[in-house]
Amino acid sequence: MATTTHTHETAKTRLLKNYKPESGKTKKVLRAYPSTQAEFRPHERSNDAMQLAWTFLMEQHMLLNALRSQQVLGAARPDRPATWDAMVGAVEAKLDEVVAELESPNNPELEGSVEFFTGPQQRGHYQLTDFADFMLFDQIHHRGQMSVYLRMAGGKVPALYGPSADEPWI
Repeated sequence: MATTTHTHETAKTRLLKNYKPESGKTKKVLRAYPSTQAEFRPHERSNDAMQLAWTFLMEQHMLLNALRSQQVLGAARPDRPATWDAMVGAVEAKLDEVVAELESPNNPELEGSVEFFTGPQQRGHYQLTDFADFMLFDQIHHRGQMSVYLRMAGGKVPALYGPSADEPWI
Protein backbone atom coordinates (compact mmCIF):
# COMPACT_ATOMS: atom_id res chain seq x y z
CA MET A 1 0.00 0.00 0.00
CA ALA A 2 1.36 3.42 -0.98
CA THR A 3 1.53 6.09 1.65
CA THR A 4 0.86 9.72 0.96
CA THR A 5 2.51 12.57 2.75
CA HIS A 6 0.38 15.66 3.11
CA THR A 7 2.12 18.95 3.58
CA HIS A 8 0.39 22.13 4.61
CA GLU A 9 0.61 24.65 1.82
CA THR A 10 0.09 28.19 3.07
CA ALA A 11 -2.12 30.71 1.32
CA LYS A 12 1.01 32.64 0.36
CA THR A 13 2.62 29.54 -1.12
CA ARG A 14 -0.47 28.84 -3.22
CA LEU A 15 -0.60 32.44 -4.47
CA LEU A 16 3.13 32.52 -5.16
CA LYS A 17 2.89 29.35 -7.26
CA ASN A 18 0.61 31.24 -9.65
CA TYR A 19 1.83 34.80 -9.20
CA LYS A 20 5.47 34.18 -10.08
CA PRO A 21 4.95 32.54 -13.52
CA GLU A 22 2.07 34.85 -14.44
CA SER A 23 4.15 37.91 -13.60
CA GLY A 24 6.96 36.51 -15.73
CA LYS A 25 4.53 36.33 -18.65
CA THR A 26 3.45 39.92 -18.02
CA LYS A 27 7.10 41.00 -18.14
CA LYS A 28 7.53 39.20 -21.48
CA VAL A 29 4.58 41.05 -23.00
CA LEU A 30 5.72 44.45 -21.70
CA ARG A 31 9.29 43.89 -22.93
CA ALA A 32 7.99 42.88 -26.36
CA TYR A 33 5.91 46.04 -26.75
CA PRO A 34 7.50 48.61 -29.13
CA SER A 35 8.56 51.60 -27.03
CA THR A 36 7.82 53.95 -29.92
CA GLN A 37 4.14 52.99 -29.70
CA ALA A 38 3.53 54.01 -26.06
CA GLU A 39 0.75 56.38 -27.14
CA PHE A 40 -1.02 53.76 -29.27
CA ARG A 41 -4.67 53.11 -28.46
CA PRO A 42 -6.82 50.67 -30.44
CA HIS A 43 -9.95 52.80 -30.06
CA GLU A 44 -10.68 56.38 -29.08
CA ARG A 45 -12.25 55.22 -25.80
CA SER A 46 -9.34 52.88 -24.98
CA ASN A 47 -6.42 53.82 -22.78
CA ASP A 48 -3.14 54.23 -24.56
CA ALA A 49 -0.45 51.61 -23.96
CA MET A 50 1.35 53.79 -21.41
CA GLN A 51 -1.83 54.14 -19.33
CA LEU A 52 -2.44 50.40 -19.56
CA ALA A 53 1.10 49.74 -18.33
CA TRP A 54 0.47 52.24 -15.49
CA THR A 55 -2.44 50.01 -14.46
CA PHE A 56 0.02 47.14 -13.89
CA LEU A 57 2.21 49.38 -11.74
CA MET A 58 -0.67 50.72 -9.67
CA GLU A 59 -2.29 47.34 -9.09
CA GLN A 60 0.96 45.75 -7.98
CA HIS A 61 1.58 48.73 -5.70
CA MET A 62 -1.87 48.22 -4.14
CA LEU A 63 -1.26 44.48 -3.77
CA LEU A 64 2.08 45.12 -2.10
CA ASN A 65 0.44 47.55 0.33
CA ALA A 66 -2.26 44.99 1.11
CA LEU A 67 0.30 42.23 1.71
CA ARG A 68 2.12 44.54 4.12
CA SER A 69 -1.12 45.41 5.96
CA GLN A 70 -0.92 48.99 4.71
CA GLN A 71 -3.69 51.20 3.36
CA VAL A 72 -4.66 50.42 -0.23
CA LEU A 73 -7.17 53.11 -1.18
CA GLY A 74 -5.93 56.64 -0.65
CA ALA A 75 -2.32 55.54 -0.13
CA ALA A 76 0.57 57.38 -1.72
CA ARG A 77 1.15 56.41 -5.32
CA PRO A 78 4.46 55.62 -6.97
CA ASP A 79 5.82 58.23 -9.35
CA ARG A 80 4.55 57.75 -12.88
CA PRO A 81 7.46 57.02 -15.21
CA ALA A 82 7.77 59.35 -18.20
CA THR A 83 8.99 56.87 -20.82
CA TRP A 84 7.98 53.39 -21.92
CA ASP A 85 11.31 51.88 -20.88
CA ALA A 86 11.13 53.52 -17.45
CA MET A 87 7.54 52.29 -17.07
CA VAL A 88 8.51 48.72 -17.93
CA GLY A 89 11.39 48.89 -15.46
CA ALA A 90 9.11 50.23 -12.73
CA VAL A 91 6.47 47.53 -13.37
CA GLU A 92 9.12 44.78 -13.34
CA ALA A 93 10.58 46.11 -10.08
CA LYS A 94 7.12 46.21 -8.46
CA LEU A 95 6.31 42.68 -9.65
CA ASP A 96 9.61 41.53 -8.12
CA GLU A 97 8.78 43.33 -4.86
CA VAL A 98 5.49 41.47 -4.65
CA VAL A 99 7.30 38.15 -5.22
CA ALA A 100 9.78 39.02 -2.46
CA GLU A 101 6.91 39.84 -0.09
CA LEU A 102 5.18 36.58 -0.95
CA GLU A 103 8.42 34.72 -0.26
CA SER A 104 8.77 36.32 3.18
CA PRO A 105 7.54 34.40 6.24
CA ASN A 106 5.21 37.24 7.26
CA ASN A 107 1.47 36.39 7.37
CA PRO A 108 1.69 32.97 5.69
CA GLU A 109 -2.09 32.48 5.63
CA LEU A 110 -2.73 36.00 4.26
CA GLU A 111 -5.00 36.81 7.17
CA GLY A 112 -6.72 40.14 7.30
CA SER A 113 -8.88 42.23 5.04
CA VAL A 114 -8.54 45.08 2.59
CA GLU A 115 -10.88 47.97 1.92
CA PHE A 116 -11.46 48.24 -1.82
CA PHE A 117 -14.14 49.03 -4.36
CA THR A 118 -17.14 46.70 -4.43
CA GLY A 119 -19.12 48.60 -7.06
CA PRO A 120 -19.61 52.09 -8.49
CA GLN A 121 -18.80 54.56 -5.72
CA GLN A 122 -18.99 51.74 -3.16
CA ARG A 123 -16.34 50.37 -0.87
CA GLY A 124 -16.23 47.26 1.23
CA HIS A 125 -13.85 44.77 2.74
CA TYR A 126 -12.29 41.80 0.99
CA GLN A 127 -10.39 39.01 2.67
CA LEU A 128 -6.71 39.48 1.83
CA THR A 129 -6.61 36.13 0.02
CA ASP A 130 -9.53 37.18 -2.20
CA PHE A 131 -8.00 40.59 -2.89
CA ALA A 132 -4.66 39.01 -3.84
CA ASP A 133 -6.41 36.60 -6.21
CA PHE A 134 -8.37 39.50 -7.71
CA MET A 135 -5.15 41.44 -8.34
CA LEU A 136 -3.56 38.39 -9.97
CA PHE A 137 -6.58 37.77 -12.20
CA ASP A 138 -6.74 41.45 -13.14
CA GLN A 139 -3.05 41.37 -14.07
CA ILE A 140 -3.81 38.45 -16.40
CA HIS A 141 -6.82 40.31 -17.84
CA HIS A 142 -4.82 43.46 -18.56
CA ARG A 143 -1.96 41.40 -19.99
CA GLY A 144 -4.47 40.01 -22.49
CA GLN A 145 -5.39 43.57 -23.44
CA MET A 146 -1.71 44.47 -23.76
CA SER A 147 -1.15 41.44 -26.01
CA VAL A 148 -3.80 42.79 -28.39
CA TYR A 149 -2.18 46.25 -28.31
CA LEU A 150 1.18 44.58 -28.94
CA ARG A 151 -0.05 42.85 -32.08
CA MET A 152 -1.80 45.99 -33.37
CA ALA A 153 1.28 48.15 -32.66
CA GLY A 154 3.42 45.91 -34.84
CA GLY A 155 5.18 43.99 -32.07
CA LYS A 156 5.65 40.26 -31.79
CA VAL A 157 3.44 38.43 -29.33
CA PRO A 158 5.49 36.02 -27.21
CA ALA A 159 4.42 32.49 -26.38
CA LEU A 160 2.61 32.62 -23.04
CA TYR A 161 0.52 29.48 -22.51
CA GLY A 162 1.58 27.84 -25.72
CA PRO A 163 3.06 28.88 -29.03
CA SER A 164 2.08 32.14 -30.70
CA ALA A 165 2.22 33.03 -34.38
CA ASP A 166 5.38 35.01 -33.57
CA GLU A 167 6.96 32.45 -31.25
CA PRO A 168 6.11 28.96 -32.49
CA TRP A 169 7.39 26.00 -30.55
CA ILE A 170 8.24 23.94 -33.60
